[in-house]
Amino acid sequence: PLSQQNELNSFLWTIKRDPPSYFFGTIHVPYTRVWDFIPENSKKAFQQSHIVYFELDLTDPYTISALTSCQLLPQGKNLQDVLPRDIYRRLKQHLEYVKLMMPSWMTPDQRGKGLYADYLFNAIAGNWERKRPVWVMLMVNSLTEVDIKSRGVPVLDLFLAQEAERLRKQTGAVEKVEEQCHPLNGLNFSQVVFALNQTLLQQESLRAGSFQIPYTTEDLIKHYNCGDLSSIIFNHDTSQVPNFINATLPAHERITAQEIDSYFRQELIYKRNERMGRRVKDLLEEHPDKSFFFAFGAGHFMGNNTVIDVLRREGYKVEHTPAGQVINNRKSPKTLLAFSSSHSPYVVSQELPLHPQKEEEEEEEEFLPHLLFSDSIDVLEKVDRKYKNKKKKKQKKQRLRQFNDLWVRLEESATAPPPRIRIINGYITVEPQPRGHGRASHTHTDSGSAHQLSCSLFLSPLTLTLHMIMLH
Repeated sequence: PLSQQNELNSFLWTIKRDPPSYFFGTIHVPYTRVWDFIPENSKKAFQQSHIVYFELDLTDPYTISALTSCQLLPQGKNLQDVLPRDIYRRLKQHLEYVKLMMPSWMTPDQRGKGLYADYLFNAIAGNWERKRPVWVMLMVNSLTEVDIKSRGVPVLDLFLAQEAERLRKQTGAVEKVEEQCHPLNGLNFSQVVFALNQTLLQQESLRAGSFQIPYTTEDLIKHYNCGDLSSIIFNHDTSQVPNFINATLPAHERITAQEIDSYFRQELIYKRNERMGRRVKDLLEEHPDKSFFFAFGAGHFMGNNTVIDVLRREGYKVEHTPAGQVINNRKSPKTLLAFSSSHSPYVVSQELPLHPQKEEEEEEEEFLPHLLFSDSIDVLEKVDRKYKNKKKKKQKKQRLRQFNDLWVRLEESATAPPPRIRIINGYITVEPQPRGHGRASHTHTDSGSAHQLSCSLFLSPLTLTLHMIMLH
């Protein structure tokens, strides 16, 4: 931690009203890399807010299953059916290389948590032949050594979602899955093939040692920790799309790269800023007595046509809040009843009980199938059928599901109890190994920092299989 608070970065803006609400800019890197550089007033604004809003609600089973199906090719097609033969061959070759290398990429810490390379590879890439090419391109971008090493620690936005749950805050989201997903599926075929080819060329050059990534995760972290509010790098982290514009491209390819860049900027930044800003305004108007904390990707607050600009056009006073500036003290928020989402169909809110209910033994064996992002649609369907049958038997015993119910269990091993693994958006986290064996090993721990929440690539648009930064 740095000695002087006012030396720290600040990605906090205050929406002036009584009580005040806040915007906070996040990035998709492990929270441990940036947490010490986030000033106390940002953390205090989060703690004092009544309601915390994100871009998507990853605690909602529908969100996860919708994201999974959004990535799949239509009518049971396979990637081999749609891709040019040469690109398909190179893609297959590259994924075989990644699978081979993954054991050597993983850290002792990851192994200590019970993560195995083949399991991790299958969780991220197991269903690649059924995915749409644009999602395969993003997946390939995220299957790098530096990215794999960071799996298992929550990225900043997901860590805040975990903290909001631990603090029993009411949470919600300003976007629907489709709004993040459809723009990605909207590129035309030749653009997608170009993007996939460029991605493979980069990865092949990296393997050969002849290519250096222009912007890396380290650059992103440095810009964030230094509080650089103007860096273009945040736009690429927020849209989760790499930059294909490259001085070495021939003229006609550079035009394609610029078209893709401008399409994503329009669809994944500007249009979303408008929509998100309008929904923030609706929420503030519907709940004038509540303090909101809106945690969105930092790129939504920078450059032109930001979410902040949308609010200012509507007459709100929004000011940047530097580190060291005092946050107004107010009474700490009480546990809130869920507010009705009937006025706003995009709002996903939940009522959090004051005390988590103790689970009965047999219920402990059940998990929420829609959150089993196994990347295998067959498994999802099978588990879904099983779940529906169980549901009939258990209708009298319904209880509110919470974020820390989303554990997926590996098959029993003869030697030791298996770790419980949670997979969210292709990001994997492992519950720490319990000391005891048998049933005791399956009890839920507090959902604070004890179980490291898995990281999302993005609560921003590509929410599923990768947190890609820039060209990486």
